Amino acid sequence: MKVVALVSGGKDSTYNMMKCVEDGHEIIALAHAHPPEDAAQEELDSYLFQTVGSSAVATIAECMDLPFYLQVIAGSAITQTLDYELTKDDETEDLFALLSNVKRHHPDVAGVSVGAIFSSYQANRVQHVCDRLGLTMLAYLWHREQVGLLREMVHDGVEAILIKVAAMGLGKDDLGITLKQAMPKLISLSEKYGVHACGEGGEFESFTLDCPLFKKRIVIDEVETIIHSPDIYSPVLYLKLKALHTEPK
Repeated sequence: MKVVALVSGGKDSTYNMMKCVEDGHEIIALAHAHPPEDAAQEELDSYLFQTVGSSAVATIAECMDLPFYLQVIAGSAITQTLDYELTKDDETEDLFALLSNVKRHHPDVAGVSVGAIFSSYQANRVQHVCDRLGLTMLAYLWHREQVGLLREMVHDGVEAILIKVAAMGLGKDDLGITLKQAMPKLISLSEKYGVHACGEGGEFESFTLDCPLFKKRIVIDEVETIIHSPDIYSPVLYLKLKALHTEPK
């Protein structure tokens, strides 16, 4: 099946692409929804999309040598129930516009890769859009046990860094470390406090620098630490990826 991959830049969307290819599918394009250019900051607190690291996602398409489609997130989470019905100005309609554009340029596309693990809110909306467009949602990570999944991602060559932290036990010193470096701490926090080891509760977000599907790897040259919420116990901090380049593998 020819597949368009919804990519946030993070480990989950990357690893789901790897599972698609492993299952015999062909990734023919990448698609990403991004904040408006005039947004005050990169973090929109979207219910549906990861927006931290958005400015660097095009580099992933470069590393895979694939067409890249963008859509501005103009809507918001108007319908916040788990189930979704078509709603004007909801951010789900930005996803519909994005995948509609991909389908216009690639009429043979049949599937959509999505890295959802436990978010029914996200999965239900992607499924709703796929149903409207006659596409098949491919979510190989859905309801996977998170500690085992995290270990599997690292073992299978997903090289990603933490670019946002938003949980007790995670702080500024964890920004920019690799998933492999963070794994013991994430597992410990999961065992002690019930933190989602893969960040499905919003505890952290990541950005992929390399994986077996990449023809080149990404190198971060300059970052800026942004304080999104200065909570004394669990501050929300993220990295703005200001400069990066690719290099041969």
